[in-house]
Amino acid sequence: MPIDETLPFAPINIAILTVSDTRTAADDRSGDILAARLTDYGHALAARTIVRDDVPALVQQLRTWIDDPAIDCIITTGGTGVTGRDVTPEAFDQVCEKHIPGFGELFRMLSYQTIGTSTVQSRATAGVAAGTYLFALPGSTGAVKDGWDGILKDQLDNRHKPCNFVELMPRLQER
Repeated sequence: MPIDETLPFAPINIAILTVSDTRTAADDRSGDILAARLTDYGHALAARTIVRDDVPALVQQLRTWIDDPAIDCIITTGGTGVTGRDVTPEAFDQVCEKHIPGFGELFRMLSYQTIGTSTVQSRATAGVAAGTYLFALPGSTGAVKDGWDGILKDQLDNRHKPCNFVELMPRLQER
């Protein structure tokens, strides 16, 4: 879909949460790729950390950032598979007020073009909590590229037509 170049770009503040028992800041390639892509596009990296695959720890970090008015969006990488340690969707279930099921569906459709039927092992998901967007991507570098390049880059651009997530931000907490 087209970007309306007549409109000024409106950057948002995005936090990156890597979910892993083994990654460190020195070897978090997926987090590095995501940080580079969002800042190269013009958004602000509001925060970045790594949290182990543990529902209470993830929920605590998500809630801290959701409560921070300086963070508009949280993107996680990792923990979306089907093994016993993969618990990111379960943490999202505890904090999201509204789910965005089309995100996971579209992610898997795009990922299918790259990795074929292996995409069914992904539980990529998204939602909204207290006016903050949350997106959960798998932890591979390819998945981060697919998620950012194929969905988030456009949906987090206020100039994307016919619609985008950014233009809805002022209305996310309407009742």
